[in-house]
Amino acid sequence: MADTQSNTVRSTPEEQTQNSPVEPAKKLDALHTEQGDTTIAESVVQKLAGMATREVPGVFAMGTAARRAFNNLTERIPGSQTNVAGGVSVEKGERQTAIDVSIVVEYGTSIVEVSQAIRRNVVQSVEHATGLEVIEVNVNVTDVHLPDEDDEDLNREPADRLE
Repeated sequence: MADTQSNTVRSTPEEQTQNSPVEPAKKLDALHTEQGDTTIAESVVQKLAGMATREVPGVFAMGTAARRAFNNLTERIPGSQTNVAGGVSVEKGERQTAIDVSIVVEYGTSIVEVSQAIRRNVVQSVEHATGLEVIEVNVNVTDVHLPDEDDEDLNREPADRLE
C-alpha cells in the first residue's frame, strides 16, 4: 500500500485573518451608534410633518375634501383626538425620508411662497426631531379656501350639524 499524504495546506493565523470574509463596518450616525440603533415609525414622521405644515401661514387645512369631512366627523366624537397626520404620506428608510403633504391654501396667499415655507418648516422639524435626512417634500394643493365659505358654515341650519 502506498502512503497517501494529505493535500492540506496549512496557513498561519495572519493568512487566515486576511482570507476570512470581512464584515463591512457599520455606518454610524445619530440613529445608529455603537451602543445600538434607534428606529422611528412612519407615523412619527407623519405627525411631525403635519404639525410643521399646519404652522405655516396660509395653510387653511390638510388633506383632500374626503379626508377633511371624515376628520370633521371624528372630531365631534367625545374623547376623539385631532388627526395631525391627515394629509401627510411618508416613505421612510433607515436614514432618509420623503414626505408628501396635501393642503388647502387660504385665498389670496401665494401658493409658491406657502409651498416653500412648508418645505423649509417640514425639513427643519423632521430632521431636527428624528435625525433622518429629508430628501424631498412634495406639496399637493387640493383646494383654495374662499372667505365666503366661512359665512356659509356659520349660517348653516343647526339640523345640518351633528351633535
